Formats: sequence, C-alpha cells, structure tokens
Amino acid sequence: MFAVAMAVLVGGCSPDGNSSPAPNSTFTDAGGQMLPDPATTVLDPAKAAALQAVLAKVISDPSTESGSRGVTAAVVTDKWIWSGAAGKDAAGTALTPQTSMGVASITKTFVASEVMLLAKAEKVDLDAPLSQYLKHKLTANNATVRQHLSMRSGVPNFLADDYAKMDVAIKAAPGKHWTPEQALSYDTAEPTKPDVRYDYSNPSYVLLGMLIEKVTGEPLATVLTRDLAKPAGLQRAAFQDGQKPAAPLAEDRNPVCGKAVDGYTPCRAVASLSAANAGLAADAPTVARWGYELYGDRVVPADLVQQMTAGDGEYGLGTMLFSEIYGIGTAYGHRGVLPDYTSLLVTVPSRKVSVAVILADGNKQPEGVVTELITALQPLLGS
Repeated sequence: MFAVAMAVLVGGCSPDGNSSPAPNSTFTDAGGQMLPDPATTVLDPAKAAALQAVLAKVISDPSTESGSRGVTAAVVTDKWIWSGAAGKDAAGTALTPQTSMGVASITKTFVASEVMLLAKAEKVDLDAPLSQYLKHKLTANNATVRQHLSMRSGVPNFLADDYAKMDVAIKAAPGKHWTPEQALSYDTAEPTKPDVRYDYSNPSYVLLGMLIEKVTGEPLATVLTRDLAKPAGLQRAAFQDGQKPAAPLAEDRNPVCGKAVDGYTPCRAVASLSAANAGLAADAPTVARWGYELYGDRVVPADLVQQMTAGDGEYGLGTMLFSEIYGIGTAYGHRGVLPDYTSLLVTVPSRKVSVAVILADGNKQPEGVVTELITALQPLLGS
C-alpha cells in the first residue's frame, strides 16, 4: 500500500499510534486574559544562534527519529519573533523560513475554531446531534457536534483497506478534485455508540468541514480565511484545494501523486480529499503565529478557547493537550503527519510563546526538536 492515505488521513494521531487518552493527565484550561500583540521585533542574531543550532542538529543526522533532510521553525512571543531553516526539501531545494509545506492535522485547529464560532453565533448547537444538520451514514449514530470535535463520536478512522483503495484512485488521477462525499465513500467502518472512548477520527473532521459549508453556504477555504486567517494576521495560510499555497513551496516525492506538480502539496487529489482534516499548507512563522493568536484568545473568544483546551486526556476540541511535557507550562497545539512532512505546533499561553516546527520528512518525531528549541529559548523569555 502506498504511503499517502495512511499518513495524510491518520496525520495527528499519537506518535505511538495509541488512540487511548493518557491516564492521570489533568490539563488547566486556557482562556482568560487575552495575550498582548505578538512582537514584530526580530530576535537579535547573536541570541538566535542557539535556536539555529537546534536546526543544524536536526539535519546533521536525518536517519534519527528527530532528524530530517530539512527543517523550518518559528517562535512567536510578545517581545520578539524568530524563524529559521536548515537543509533541503525532497527535490534538493534549500528551505527558507518562508517555505510552505503541508501541515496536515494542524488544519483541525482551524476547523474546530470555526465550528466554535458558529456555535457562539447560535448557528450550531455543540450538544445537538450532527445529524440534525447533516444527513449521512456516518452521522446516523447521533453523535453530537461536540463529540465529533473531541474524537469521541464513535465514527472510526478509515480502515487499512479503505486507504489502499483510495491510493489506487489517487494514483490514477492525482490532479482530480475530490469532494468530501467522495472521500467518505471509501469509509467502510461502521460507527459505534458515541462517547464511549477517545478514538482519533479523520472522518469526523471531514463531516465537520461539510457542516461548516452547509451552515455558512460558502466554501470551507473562504470561511476559514475570512473568519480566522485574516483576523489572525496570517499571510501564508492556504486551505487546499480551495486555495493554492504561495511560493516558495517545498516539493514532494509522494509515490501516489507520482511526478505531478500542480501547485498543491502533495497533489490536488490528496489536498482536496483531506481538505478539512489535513489540507492546510503554510510556513512555520504562519503556524507559530496561529498558535499564539488562537490559544492567546485573540481570534476566538476566551470562553470558546477554554472549551477547546479543557479535558483530562490527550485531546480537547480540535486541540492536542500537552500538559507540562515541555517544561514551561501547560501547552496546547497539534501534530501533523504527511508522507514528506511532519509538523508540530506547541503554544504555552502562560509564557506568551508559540513554537512551530516543520520537518521535510514524513513520519518523524518533531517533539524532540520542539523540546530542544524551548530549552534554548527559555533564557530569552525573561520572567
């Protein structure tokens, strides 16, 4: 089986593949006082040397779990900003901090945020069955909108055979636009009773994207750009395939897309079939700023962010809950996995800092890179 469907459509699962919440992990809600404006002052190069050294280490041994042929990273704080790059993409082109790459399941933070805004506007009831808004075989178990957001819908992820059949279809027509309904037509797993357990589900987020389009009457990319990306000041967020990423765009060597170079990453078929669960392409500064704006209560009201980041497991609402594992405070964000890219967004609101890393290799472990960056930047944060 080709790598694309398994990585794109599972992107964001726990690194070890375990779909059960981590026990005995209690997370403090985000929300409260809005963070100040993100800084515009670039970190002094002498001070930034320690951060750039982390990236140099990443490419020094690409064979390790945290190593990669190329890496970009960014840090946003209220006092300074920094971005850096090292290495090359799959085609051998040198990366820059502004190189756009696929960031997979980080897309879910946008989709969840939009659903929360629709709930605030009383256009969606989070505790109503999704079937109230969207009739589909996967909503027949009457899981609520909130349960779909929290991966407790009882809608399983695509099965291995589902992915294999998708791969065949993608390879036959890599430039084809897929509708959400076409993507979900490959899902053969039967929904179970909702709210029994946490079970990471990309189909849930395909359904939530359909919900957004039905309620607003507008394309998903249009809605996410207008309501979230523009208010957050994001210049280089492309919600594929409604939008194409801006140059420079890293090049893939995805076996399912073949040699197709159509302006999407990795190709239009994959970008469109995973639009709502993994379609975002962006650069590291854009991802880091998004984390600062979202979890700093600057683009989504604090009461909604509190709901997104609440819970005593590994997942809130469209948000991965990182507890204190990075050593400087309760952290939130999301992971993303693609065949040629692995990404991680980590935001610590209490320290007014957001970090993004994108590796130009698939199925890697960016957690170690983020840990080293946070260790290096702590002396620069002040009290």
